[in-house]
Amino acid sequence: MIQPGELLPDVQFQRLTDNGVVTQSTAELFKGEKVVLFAVPGAFTPTCSAAHLPGFVELQQQFYDKGVDRIICLSVNDAYVMDAWGKAHNAGDILMLADGAGKFAQAIGLAADTGDFGGLRSRRYAMLVDDGVVTQLQVDEPKQFEVSKAEVMLALL
Repeated sequence: MIQPGELLPDVQFQRLTDNGVVTQSTAELFKGEKVVLFAVPGAFTPTCSAAHLPGFVELQQQFYDKGVDRIICLSVNDAYVMDAWGKAHNAGDILMLADGAGKFAQAIGLAADTGDFGGLRSRRYAMLVDDGVVTQLQVDEPKQFEVSKAEVMLALL
C-alpha cells in the first residue's frame, strides 16, 4: 500500500466533459497542486451516496479556504457514471474521476475484490496529496466509514 512521502504512480484517468470523455494523467491532475483525493467502492452505492460524497460536497468551500486547490472523487466506475453521480449530488467543483479498470487502485495497493458486489473495486480511503506526493493517507477498514470522512480530512489540514 502506498505510504505518506511516496509519489503517486503514473496512471490515466477518465472524466466526462462538455467535449466528451477526456483522459488525464496523474501528473496532469496533481502536479503543483494541493489535492484532497477520496475514493469510494462504487458510485450510487449506499454509504458512498448517503455520506461520503455528500460530506465533501458540504465542506468543499472549507477545503478551498484552507489552501486545497482541488478535490477529486475517484471510483472504479466509468466516466459517464461518475459524471451522473456528481450531478445527482450537486458536486460543484469536485472533480469526478473514473478509474475504470482499477489501475490506480491496484497501483497504490488499495484495490479490493468485492466478488458479486462489483468485482474489482477500490477500498474506501482519502488522501492529501501535495505536488504528487502523498502527505496524509486515511484508509477505512472494509465495510467501515470512519477515517476517510470529509470532517477527518479537513481536520488534518
